Amino acid sequence: MNNLHVTIDPQSGFCFGVVYAIQMAEDYLAENDYLYCLGDIVHNEEEVERLKKKGLKIIDHEFLHTLQHEKVLIRAHGEPPETYQLALKNDIQLIDASCPVVLKLQNRVRESANEDKQIMIYGKHGHAEVAGLLGQTLGKAIVIEKFEELDQYELPKELILYTQTTKSSKNLYKLKEELENRGINVDFNDTLCRQVSNRDGQLRQFAQKFDKIIFVSGKKSSNGKVLHDVCKEQNPNTWFVSNSAEIKKEWFTENDTIGICGATSTPQWLMEEIKNTIEHI
Repeated sequence: MNNLHVTIDPQSGFCFGVVYAIQMAEDYLAENDYLYCLGDIVHNEEEVERLKKKGLKIIDHEFLHTLQHEKVLIRAHGEPPETYQLALKNDIQLIDASCPVVLKLQNRVRESANEDKQIMIYGKHGHAEVAGLLGQTLGKAIVIEKFEELDQYELPKELILYTQTTKSSKNLYKLKEELENRGINVDFNDTLCRQVSNRDGQLRQFAQKFDKIIFVSGKKSSNGKVLHDVCKEQNPNTWFVSNSAEIKKEWFTENDTIGICGATSTPQWLMEEIKNTIEHI
């Protein structure tokens, strides 16, 4: 198609926590045939496949229990205390790539667990980071993903509120307001990762500059869902894709300006590949 103008958002792509984890994996695999990783190293299927070809072996917690005398990478999302206890028991050497922001949050949640207050975590049920946070409270925290879940609990008069680092800032503050409207005294902790939350405003501006927006993310990425919705709010002509094969010619017309952006788990090489696909469509 003639005269398509395609621009990649220079601020999209991996956050520093993901860069750190992938660099640790690649450094190890440069000198070894394989490395176990507990869960997908990043919520991007294309990047996971690239690393698998280098020798990364993705395992789950059930498989971890069968290992002994091995090395296992802990990804940026972090892990609950029982994972470290199992590693000691089974002589597993952990290569810990937990994001420093997540580790700081785990420490704060663990300290709060020693207080005589109910802890609430705003986050996605079953998400690796949330599982790590819940583990700091011995499973006693309440996890809220949707506001209607509040009605399932007999909530105390006061609680401590934390959040998964990649949740929506707007919805976090709405949750705080909803709890206070119910007469609850909230010890509020905004523990969002600023590298993620600051992209909200930046992407709003980016999405408005183009006729069409292609948002690139893995389907498992919580951060990807949040940031895609931000783009869609600002530009209805926004499409979510996970790889170049999902690009459709009928989305574009001659002389379109097209912006490509992505989640904190989206690799730069994938956005470049999609840019090339669109330019040669």
